[in-house]
Amino acid sequence: MSYPTRPDALTREWLSRALDCTVRDFEVQLFGEGAGIMGQVTRVKLDCDRDLETIIAKFPSPAEENRAVARTYDMYGREVRFYQNIAPLLPLRTPACYFAAHTPETQDFIILMEDIRDHRIGDQVAGCTLDEAVAVIETIAAMHAATWKQTDRLGLISHNNPAQRDGMIGGFQFGWPVVMEKFRDVIPDSALIAESGMPAATPWLLNEMCSAPVCLNHVDMRLDNIFFGNDVLFVDWQSTAASCPEHDLAYFVTQSVPIDVRHSYDLVDHYYKAFRAHGIDYPRELFDRRYKVSALYLLDFAVVIAGTLNLANERGHKLGRTLLGGAMSALDELNAFELLK
Repeated sequence: MSYPTRPDALTREWLSRALDCTVRDFEVQLFGEGAGIMGQVTRVKLDCDRDLETIIAKFPSPAEENRAVARTYDMYGREVRFYQNIAPLLPLRTPACYFAAHTPETQDFIILMEDIRDHRIGDQVAGCTLDEAVAVIETIAAMHAATWKQTDRLGLISHNNPAQRDGMIGGFQFGWPVVMEKFRDVIPDSALIAESGMPAATPWLLNEMCSAPVCLNHVDMRLDNIFFGNDVLFVDWQSTAASCPEHDLAYFVTQSVPIDVRHSYDLVDHYYKAFRAHGIDYPRELFDRRYKVSALYLLDFAVVIAGTLNLANERGHKLGRTLLGGAMSALDELNAFELLK
């Protein structure tokens, strides 16, 4: 079935076929700046004979530079395959997917999915409460346990791949001078070794994280991609990959959980116990080692994001300070920079 690749190409006839109903009329509503950086995210208001008032429609980014990034990392293909093949197997609720298609040769895609209106989206700048952090951790523990040692069967690419490795090394080298200039006050002296140490360390950090045993990781596990309500929902599955469970855990805890909340309770230990409660036999020594390794590797993410955001934008500056400050604080407490020596 052919499909539209831009919001203005939607028609009543095509929506009727894709949604298996009669669409009498529809209206496309664009989201504000910052929504769907790597893709174009819209809300479609429907007049149809199905119990659907609104849906979310995702399309390729109209910006060629963003599409190039998405093409390099197969982000559109990963998300379509997630909704088609993986989401139905998970013990957690994900947005219902009504239609998904991807064309590898052109990197065109479309996803029609449930509009989550009864949940509140998280905010990485505002942070979360301890109860919310625990709910996220228990949800990802269930997801990781359900896909433990199943990544080949699920067709997942390893997070340790040449595009990821080279992108992180180059992105860190570009972003480090920026964060040193803009955010020096949140960078402890122990972290200064990162300038020379992280590019050299990134390949072996990835090797440790992505060696068996591994599981499905969301990879972009931050509050801006998490909805809170009666349950916890994750969105933006464009980076799904095989990696160690500590990957998602460390990204969330070190860069989305406010420092005072992180200090108030041992979230890492809570995750380990929740993960083991699903019947997973996992040595604590290996878990602690890979948590530290993952947290250090994810400094690449923090520097790339904080070093490339539009810092003239108020929220962009606050976001950069929040995620970088959280990562630096956590790594200092873990004594993780010693790994670079």
